[in-house]
Amino acid sequence: MLRLPDSRMLPVMPSLREDFLRYVSQTSPDPMGIEVAYSRGSSITDTRGEVYLDLLSGIGVTNIGHTHPLVVKAVQSQAETYLHTMVYGEYVQKPQVLLAKKLADLAPNELSMTYFTNSGTEAVEGALKTARKHTNRSKFIAFNGSFHGDTFGSMSVGGNPLYRDPFEPLLPADLLPFNDVAALTEIDEEVAAVIVEPIQGEGGIRIPEEAFLPALRRRCSEVGALLLFDEVITGFGRTGSLFALEHWNTTPDILILAKALGGGMPLGAFIGGPAVMGTLAHDPALAHVTTFGGHPVSCAAGLASLDVLLSEGLIEQAKTTGNTFLSLLKKIFQDRHCLDVRGRGLLIGIEFDSPHITQRFVHNCFSEKLILGWTLHEDRVVRLAPPLNISEGEVLQAVSIMQNVLTGL
Repeated sequence: MLRLPDSRMLPVMPSLREDFLRYVSQTSPDPMGIEVAYSRGSSITDTRGEVYLDLLSGIGVTNIGHTHPLVVKAVQSQAETYLHTMVYGEYVQKPQVLLAKKLADLAPNELSMTYFTNSGTEAVEGALKTARKHTNRSKFIAFNGSFHGDTFGSMSVGGNPLYRDPFEPLLPADLLPFNDVAALTEIDEEVAAVIVEPIQGEGGIRIPEEAFLPALRRRCSEVGALLLFDEVITGFGRTGSLFALEHWNTTPDILILAKALGGGMPLGAFIGGPAVMGTLAHDPALAHVTTFGGHPVSCAAGLASLDVLLSEGLIEQAKTTGNTFLSLLKKIFQDRHCLDVRGRGLLIGIEFDSPHITQRFVHNCFSEKLILGWTLHEDRVVRLAPPLNISEGEVLQAVSIMQNVLTGL
């Protein structure tokens, strides 16, 4: 008869979560900790079979839903053809060229040349360098509440001292109040560039009034400063238009993109006109280089994702679903610890009256298998950014969970 070993003699095997906490450098004391088995559409399934409804999309990455089959097919096909072959800008790589051409077709006419990067913060860094070199000026202007990434240049134009002060000294940058036309007179001939999010994401889903961005465009043109739009969050249908700049009919000198650009793969970009972008190719040549930026697999995924976004009508769907979602949320949150519910398309913010209530709401929703979170620079605002193809049934499910959680607060 086979004798089983005494359980006391068996080695204790650490769980995947324990290894995650021990070996993966942590960024917070309380990670969400879902052990992911697989993801599809608007849901994530963990290794126990629990299904979570995802209203964050990996912070605006999976605009066309998790693990879209056409993106998976594009990744598989490109991976079988070639992976990394040479640093950026040296070899002609078909998926990279096709994606750049597609972006030029879709962006405003002035924005026709794309520099691909690995991420949003790297795209911001490249845009800041380009602005300095093109204008021969050193100063930057950004706005209170803004977030542009966590590398040094990006952090320099971030709008929250909590994340800036520990890393001073940074690049010279002045912060102006967001959505204040009168403050734009502070932009002068010493400024290389002004960087702005058309709608502030981490700042609390702050939507400017109609006059602000056009006035900012005029002021930058008057003093010769470049205008940089950071649409890392707001791009690719998130706000009910392909780019948020369309809501204000305002074109920047450089458009910064990432997150949803790669369809779930790491990819960023900054796009400008030939005169601006050409400054990186001379005096000296190779003024900005990257090894993995515009990786062919990421570009193949990005191209497939963009095709899905357009062919499946997800931009219009984001607009209509967003209006429905916003209307339902305003009804259930009325007079319930809530100061405001606001949004554009499927980028929605729920502002509570205290950080404590905000955190309880988020944690209790998570306990009910609903994924959402508060914004980095405004701890009273919950951000919703679900996949643009979230179904009506899933919207109703999310609203029902939030309503039940509210009742228990």
